[in-house]
Amino acid sequence: MTTPVHARPISERIDWLMELSRAHSASFCSPENHLARQRYLAEHNTQIIAMKCMDGRIHLPYVTQTPLGVIHPFRNLGGIFELGWPYLGDMLADTVQQAVSQGRRVLIIITYHYSKGLRERGCAGFDCDREAAMRHAFQIRSQVEKLFGNGHRTVYPLVCGFESDEDALVLHGSQERTLDLSTIPVSRLDDMASEIASLCPDMPEPVQRDLLPLVEGNIRHVNEIRQFDRELNIEHREWVICLGRGFDFLHAPNVALIIGPYSPDLSHPIRQAAGIIKSNMDSGRIPDDGFLLLCSAPYQEPGTQKARAELKSAFLADFGAEVIRQAFPELATRMVTRSAILHWPERKLEVRGS
Repeated sequence: MTTPVHARPISERIDWLMELSRAHSASFCSPENHLARQRYLAEHNTQIIAMKCMDGRIHLPYVTQTPLGVIHPFRNLGGIFELGWPYLGDMLADTVQQAVSQGRRVLIIITYHYSKGLRERGCAGFDCDREAAMRHAFQIRSQVEKLFGNGHRTVYPLVCGFESDEDALVLHGSQERTLDLSTIPVSRLDDMASEIASLCPDMPEPVQRDLLPLVEGNIRHVNEIRQFDRELNIEHREWVICLGRGFDFLHAPNVALIIGPYSPDLSHPIRQAAGIIKSNMDSGRIPDDGFLLLCSAPYQEPGTQKARAELKSAFLADFGAEVIRQAFPELATRMVTRSAILHWPERKLEVRGS
């Protein structure tokens, strides 16, 4: 019987992760997938942005059966964001502006997550309080409306719950209405276009059309999950802390805690992530022989951009390692640090040592 990845020695786990990265780049760049992705984006012109928790279970492309590279992720502890943060606000505005300059509308999916089976499997960033996480998601929506307008003709903010036991999405529409996709059988897929229109009547029709494949994909995914005996006690088994940007290749749940470089106080989510890793080791969910701190910065072109990415990644690695050493000295002795840069057009990760 093959040993699960999370139970292998740390050196084997890191080798597996690097191979996953190489395979993702090869697949991303293959002629078939490149053309399929280009065709999908041509047919579904809306730029989709997802603001979500660093929790490794929250992987929207996987649960919506959407091609990798279509959804643009922003990740942080608990899905906690503040659009007044200088770097985050600038990056979100730049992403929206780039899409708009190409004649595209933008759908910003603002997520929170919870477990219907056990409160303790909810979002650690909000002490597993679903209502608190949901309130914060609506606060982000209000900030998005303040930034881009509340007419929703170009930028549409959609609050979306993520029920992690079955990977089911709950869409929040106007007038406090919701659409829980876990309640929709596959036989009703043809009804979803009208359901979305009813739920979000102010959503432009092109955005409704481009949201539809995600909704249908999630309904199919939930149905497939129910076909086998999934472990209900979906516990944290993460053994990687990812700091920075460029981790699209991590499409396996419960592997990594991903922290975007957005908050002015990065030390807080780093300490939270290290605490989760320590808990995973203490409880025996992962081996206690080591964990990986992987830092990454993307670049588009060689030259100055690449050199800047190298400096960013090295800084994040040094900063993250020092935070962990101060907060968890004993855990830090089992830390393996890697600094990486990611060539964005090829999604190719170039890794340096500690």
